[in-house]
Amino acid sequence: MLGLSLLKTMVLVGSLSASSLVHSSELVVVVHKDNPTEHLTRSQLIDLYMGKYVAFPDGSKAQPLDIDNDETTKEQFYQALVGMPLNRVNAYWSRVKFSGRARPPVVQQDQQAVLAYIESTGSAIAYIHKNNLTDKVKVVYRFDE
Repeated sequence: MLGLSLLKTMVLVGSLSASSLVHSSELVVVVHKDNPTEHLTRSQLIDLYMGKYVAFPDGSKAQPLDIDNDETTKEQFYQALVGMPLNRVNAYWSRVKFSGRARPPVVQQDQQAVLAYIESTGSAIAYIHKNNLTDKVKVVYRFDE
């Protein structure tokens, strides 16, 4: 997992631009309201979204979701999470998929589809804009912390 170690090092050493911090503060990471996970650290979230782990801290399966038709939100999320532009994240996943070591997040059409998936799947985890929060999901990570 040399690539993941390098990725983590880049995240820890790198700094985020002010504009990505402003935009990312509008994003939250959510799970089903009945998911036992109450909070995730940034490191745990990176591990889930970059394929190192496939489970929540309690050992239950985790299924990260990506948004397909909203490049701006997806770019904001990955820039805030790992400090890399989307093209580098995509290149990372191309290498990891080819090696067969991990699977990328499941892609949903938009934030409404993400919410519907989470509401019907207890193992799902996703990033959405704060203004899309519903009472059927709970926030486990905020970028403005």
